[in-house]
Amino acid sequence: MGECYSLDLRERITRFVEEGHSRREAARRFAVSASCAVKLAQRQARTGSVAPARQGRPKGGGKLAPVADFLIAAVEATPDITLPELAETLLAERGVTVTPGALSRFLCQRGFTYKKSPDGRRARTRAHP
Repeated sequence: MGECYSLDLRERITRFVEEGHSRREAARRFAVSASCAVKLAQRQARTGSVAPARQGRPKGGGKLAPVADFLIAAVEATPDITLPELAETLLAERGVTVTPGALSRFLCQRGFTYKKSPDGRRARTRAHP
């Protein structure tokens, strides 16, 4: 993902446009693309600020956040449950469709690991810091 232009440069470009120069002229003078100068002027008019917007996905738990307690309880009750089985249980009991990969990421973020035991069985356990 690219870096944002500095706030100082953004302010100089919009100030140059506000002084009566064209947006394309501002782009040439400050060595940025014409679309950058146009979008900065639009942003200034729309929001009153040229500060960059936050990048990336918004914070939140996604569709698994409301069923987090259910998932954690299911894994703790049956540590050797497979992810496809967990996905089926979630669909049957809560009506939420999810892929095993999404369940794996969700559980890993909450400290669960997938380990083999000495007897060859596998189980999800919570990692202790």
